[in-house]
Amino acid sequence: MKFLNILLVAVPVSIILSIGHFSPVLLFVMACISIIPLSGYMGKGTEEIALYVGPRIGGLLNATLGNAAELIITIIALRAGLEEVVKASITGSIIGNILLVLGLSMFVGGVKHKQQKFNRAAAGMHTSMLVMAVTGLLIPAVFLGSKHGPKAVSLSLGVAALLMLVYILSLFFSLHTHKDVFRPSQEHGGEPEWSKLKAVVVLLVATLFVALESEFLVSGIEPVVKTLGVSELFIGVIVIPIIGNAAEHSTALMMALKNKMEISLEIAIGSSTQIALFVAPLLVFIGYFVGQPLDLLFTSYELVVIIMGVVITSVINLDGRSNWLEGAQLLVAYTIMALAFLIV
Repeated sequence: MKFLNILLVAVPVSIILSIGHFSPVLLFVMACISIIPLSGYMGKGTEEIALYVGPRIGGLLNATLGNAAELIITIIALRAGLEEVVKASITGSIIGNILLVLGLSMFVGGVKHKQQKFNRAAAGMHTSMLVMAVTGLLIPAVFLGSKHGPKAVSLSLGVAALLMLVYILSLFFSLHTHKDVFRPSQEHGGEPEWSKLKAVVVLLVATLFVALESEFLVSGIEPVVKTLGVSELFIGVIVIPIIGNAAEHSTALMMALKNKMEISLEIAIGSSTQIALFVAPLLVFIGYFVGQPLDLLFTSYELVVIIMGVVITSVINLDGRSNWLEGAQLLVAYTIMALAFLIV
């Protein structure tokens, strides 16, 4: 957390930049830097509370708040009418976790440990859930193409409801009926380091500041696009997912270095599954109720990278073992996709 404390300097800097109406591009950068440590404290607060309330409720808390920082960013972007940025961030979160985070984890873990093993049953469940999610995200585009409108929103609402149902069933499966299959993933729990009150206060304060910094970030997207020449698609697919989940990504890397690849894999694939089955559907419902309808009609670019990312990850996870070369392959795949979005 010491590294996170250093980055917290960006929080007051961003506030000063906003009050003084200084460069919106610099404000965007400071907001991005600020969200990294704040999301880390949100995650830490959630984990500490989870240790007090027990494994089942704690697992539920982690499952629902695991991507809270990115959810806040996308909600604010949705309110600002940036639907394409929101959908791009969903795409970026999915491929970022299964290719970038898992790839880095396998690479650094494989460099230190010649071969690492993980629970094939747990990996298989997460992967099958991800395939289910991709199916749900693919169907609206297949049947409606690019025809945005009432039909697209209606179909998206129906698909969102079913995806959330599957996610709820998966939680019941992993936390109740088949919790023994996922028991190894709880090894990183241990004893609480903070008091319950401190954990709650830190979580609330960090959440409030993430919301503030997200406002700064979203307000700077248009100036960044005009000034730097990057597209909203690139910001949504690459920038927002990385900053929103940076702290969680670092945890996955640390677990891999400790030869706990099961935990790294659950963080990476589990986070992608949560984005696709919980965050994306939730954003569809939020958009509907706040008067900013969000459909699930993703672009052909987004659908192709999601499908390819899931296929590549599924193949690599088949044997329940990983090494540095497989990690490098995932990283190369992610880099190729990132370069493509940069020039689109």
